[in-house]
Amino acid sequence: MLTPILFILGLAVGIGVGYVVRHLVISKRTATAERRAEELVHEAKQQEKEILLQAKEKSLKVIDEAKSDERERRKELLQTQKRLEQRESSFDKKLLSLEDRKIDLENKQSEAIKIKEDLQNIKEQGLEKLQKIARMSKEEAAQSLIKNIEQEVSDDLTARIRKLERESQDVYEEKAKHLMATAMDRCAMSLSVETTTTSVEIPSDDMKGRIIGKEGRNIKAIEQATGTEIVVDDTPGVIFVSGFSLLRRHVARLALEKLISDGRIHPGRVEEAVEDAKKEIAKDIRRAGEDAAHEIGVVGLDPKLIQILGRLKYRTSYGHNVLQHSKEVAILAGLMASELGVDPVVTKKAGLLHDIGKALDHEIKGGHPKIGYDIMKKFGLPEEVAYVSIGHHEDKPTSVIALVVKAADAISGSRPGARKDTYEQYLQRLDELEDVASSFDGVDKVYAIYAGREVRVFVKPNQVDDWAAKKLAKDISAKIEHELKYPGEIKVNVIRENRIIEYAR
Repeated sequence: MLTPILFILGLAVGIGVGYVVRHLVISKRTATAERRAEELVHEAKQQEKEILLQAKEKSLKVIDEAKSDERERRKELLQTQKRLEQRESSFDKKLLSLEDRKIDLENKQSEAIKIKEDLQNIKEQGLEKLQKIARMSKEEAAQSLIKNIEQEVSDDLTARIRKLERESQDVYEEKAKHLMATAMDRCAMSLSVETTTTSVEIPSDDMKGRIIGKEGRNIKAIEQATGTEIVVDDTPGVIFVSGFSLLRRHVARLALEKLISDGRIHPGRVEEAVEDAKKEIAKDIRRAGEDAAHEIGVVGLDPKLIQILGRLKYRTSYGHNVLQHSKEVAILAGLMASELGVDPVVTKKAGLLHDIGKALDHEIKGGHPKIGYDIMKKFGLPEEVAYVSIGHHEDKPTSVIALVVKAADAISGSRPGARKDTYEQYLQRLDELEDVASSFDGVDKVYAIYAGREVRVFVKPNQVDDWAAKKLAKDISAKIEHELKYPGEIKVNVIRENRIIEYAR
């Protein structure tokens, strides 16, 4: 019983001691916290005082600076005001001076008007006195004086005018001759007249038999694909391609050269070689146009227009290559334009393109001047350049550039050996022959060969049957007899070929 009581008493004593100790600790901490709070409050008050002092110092400094700036601005305003007052005073003086001068000028003007009126009165009085003395009016006196002077100097004036006209005409003619002679001498381009045959070299005469083929099927395939005549004669080491179209002859020449170098010559290979030759000719046409524009110094042309220009390489006019002729006209026109003070760049461009219509006159209806004008307007060339295509064929062109190009065209075409009329007539006859045959429905291709003695007409087999082909041959023959004039006879050969192709895979 004693032990629990002691334990309870010890526990009560421990609790009491713990409470006292805890109370003392809490009291001590509270006192410490109060002292720390008082110190923080004291420090905050000290910082507040310092911040207020610094703020006062800064505000005083800002006020001093503002006062200083204000004093400077007042000084500047005072100086500006003084200058304005001085200028105002100066302006007042000048204004007074101007008003004085204005009054003076008005007075002088009034005096001048009065003097002018007095002079007019004196003049009228003098004229009246003269009319009374001469018994003639002013108009009558003037007419009489003019008539007397005309009678006295009429003969002298007439002789002088005739002399001046004669001297001026001689001088102008001499200058024009000198200008054209100088341009022709500086141009000095070689000209060659195109013929109707093109030669193709072969490695040996045995190749002639291979080109002809069994029963002539190879040579017929070449002629059919190219629209030319292949002439194989006894001339050693060469065969000839005959045809009025320069483009067709070059296609045939390239195709033959490819066949000869390849060694495989048969109708199927002929068609491949002709297609390859046409592609190569298309590239050559583009290069020819680019080279011509570069040689003349013409830039900025559309690539499609360059392509059309290159086609003139395979076009002739009276036996004269049209691209060569166009380059010569451009050079001559540019030289003359420089001497005459006309823009040589524009003139050379107009000269180079003046016959551009001839590149498409076989494909588009109408004359080549109108075709050329439409082509150049389509590609955005200025009117002064496009008009030259028409103007160089007119009797009196309306622009100076057209006059210069017309003169250059005449020089180029009239040079000895440049052109042959009979050759152009021959080509025109063959063109007309092909046009007549092409005018019928169902016709695919037409070739005039053997110097116009034969016309080969290829028809579309799905539109023209065998009986219609016979009738077409008769109709073409009748139309040729009715519309064309020609020596001898012309063979009309209508060919109907139907190809059916299948592939075994």
